[in-house]
This record gives sequence, structure tokens and C-alpha cells, in this order.
Amino acid sequence: MTDAELDQSYTALCHALADVGEAKAALMLSMLCLQLMARSASAADVLPLIAVAQEQAHAV
Repeated sequence: MTDAELDQSYTALCHALADVGEAKAALMLSMLCLQLMARSASAADVLPLIAVAQEQAHAV
């Protein structure tokens, strides 16, 4: 993904989260994550990303 595509995707995500509202944001993110994980070749691709995100969330 190019930087421009990443920016376009991030912007679309921000707009979608604003549209569904704070009360449904976690649900939407969970559904999106499941859809993206389903596109991954294996758990070996996904599990390290989960661990990194978990560590980053604890650090905030």
C-alpha cells in the first residue's frame, strides 16, 4: 500500500468511525479486524500484530 493509499484508508476509517458514533466504534473496529484477519494467509501473519497492538494500547 502506498502512502497515499494508507492516508486514504485512514481517512475513510476516521469518517466511518465518526459516522457510527463512539457507542458503536469498538464494534465496528472489531468487525473490521475480523474481516482483515480473514484476508490474511495464516495466524502467523496476524498474531504478532495483535501482540504489538496490545502492547501499544497498554503503553497509552
